[in-house]
Amino acid sequence: MLALGAAVGAAAWMAIVPHAADAANTAASAATSASDKPVIVVLGDSISAEYGLPRDTGWVALMRRRLADERIDYNVANASISGDTTSGGLARLPALMQRLKPSVVIVELGANDALRGVPLNTTEGNLRTIIEQSQKAHAKVVLVGMYVPPNYGPEYTQKFHGLYGDLSKQFHVPLVPFLLAGIEDKPDMFQADQIHPTQQAQPVLLDNVWPALKPLLRAP
Repeated sequence: MLALGAAVGAAAWMAIVPHAADAANTAASAATSASDKPVIVVLGDSISAEYGLPRDTGWVALMRRRLADERIDYNVANASISGDTTSGGLARLPALMQRLKPSVVIVELGANDALRGVPLNTTEGNLRTIIEQSQKAHAKVVLVGMYVPPNYGPEYTQKFHGLYGDLSKQFHVPLVPFLLAGIEDKPDMFQADQIHPTQQAQPVLLDNVWPALKPLLRAP
């Protein structure tokens, strides 16, 4: 579970960071301009959109640097927007796929659905369609799992987390079981809202994603 200590209001999760969409557009433009390289698209929410962090210090930026350090020749487009839901990600996906033609799509969405009370079958259906559309466009998918605060009770929380594993098995896509694994019980790794990870926590998030992502990438 997230290191919240108590249930939190949905408003804290849904805050929109103006520069998040700008950052996504900038990254998408950069990936488009270097079309000779395969592209990794990160379709996420505030945790991937550098909420509350200095620009280019989030786990996605660190992933870009690790790819360069390991001479794995990919562009990274961070199409994450704070407050986004699975419905929002699904709505944005066709344009991203057409424009960038990614080789890999990392899907980090769902927490805001839970905090808005979106029915689980709707969240699962949206994620299923995101995976299906990505695979139809010949992109590999990494699904990033999440827990949510126990606002709606432990049964809902467990079912919510379980849908990621179910989809991973159904579509044979690698799963990151929990993006915040390793910091969930460390309050000092979270910002003042005790929801969003600090800059110091970002390498841990990358290390959680990397084992699922790296086997999908072309060898240097």
